[in-house]
Amino acid sequence: MLTSENRSSHPVSFILLGIPGLENFQFWIAFPFCTMYVVAIVGNITVIHIIRTDHTLHEPMYLFLAMLAVTDLVLSSSTQPKMLAILWFSAHEIEYHACLIQVFFIHAFSSVESGVLMTMAFDRYVAICFPLRHSSILTPSTVGKLGAVVMMRGLLWVSPFCFMVSRMPFCPSQVIPQSYCEHMAVLKLVCADTSVNRAYGLFVAFSVVGFDVIIISISYVMILRTVLGLPSSEAQLKAFGTCASHVCVILAFYIPALFTFLTHRFGHHVPLVVHVLLANLYLLVPPMLNPIIYGVRTKQIRDRVIQGCCGKGP
Repeated sequence: MLTSENRSSHPVSFILLGIPGLENFQFWIAFPFCTMYVVAIVGNITVIHIIRTDHTLHEPMYLFLAMLAVTDLVLSSSTQPKMLAILWFSAHEIEYHACLIQVFFIHAFSSVESGVLMTMAFDRYVAICFPLRHSSILTPSTVGKLGAVVMMRGLLWVSPFCFMVSRMPFCPSQVIPQSYCEHMAVLKLVCADTSVNRAYGLFVAFSVVGFDVIIISISYVMILRTVLGLPSSEAQLKAFGTCASHVCVILAFYIPALFTFLTHRFGHHVPLVVHVLLANLYLLVPPMLNPIIYGVRTKQIRDRVIQGCCGKGP
């Protein structure tokens, strides 16, 4: 049972406002968000099912794609059900520990997604620059270990967020002006010096994303050098085609993530409604687009989807 001191330090719950400034339209705004969420769920489950059941797809690129699909399912499902409940049923209240759990899942699996994109870039680098050694370098065991490292990094780096916040006193105001609990939004409700928390948040952001972006950049610089050295333009186009899907996915994830991060830290003049809408889209658009991009551009997955829709065997 909580003491009176604990009650004053840790609120029972927070109030999520949803999309401030668009209260009169929130009911209707929920429909496109729900549609995108359903597309994300169906698309990613389809990708996972195809890769799991087709043993010819048990190759590094597809195994990493399955990891990306699982991450997208977790990332979108950590926010969208609660957001839809807010917009449709005015269920604004979220329990204190549920809020911290949401903070953990959002940031941990954002880190995991960034790491998976980095491993996918490394896979493309090995496949194009060392095609004869690709299967010996990226064995199923190595792929599993890379996935485990990426997962553990996300869990270990983000866990201190929740631990540090849980030990701090909160102000009487318990209103979060958006539709989900996010680290910086929760910190703004703390009645204490949060400089250590903010510094650690910056450290995690720059160490995780910075490292991943550097590895992705180096991989694609090496890929570009190798591709431009190929003898025919047809071979160059084929090599570029194998990377096009991954580049689209990278841009879909990092551009809105960067904007959301910068507006939280420095964008004091950005309208709140713009920030909240983009923060929601950042956690929903990549999970929705990723299976579509890979489904359209990857022949093996596209053919399996068509076969399934037409009721044909493999």
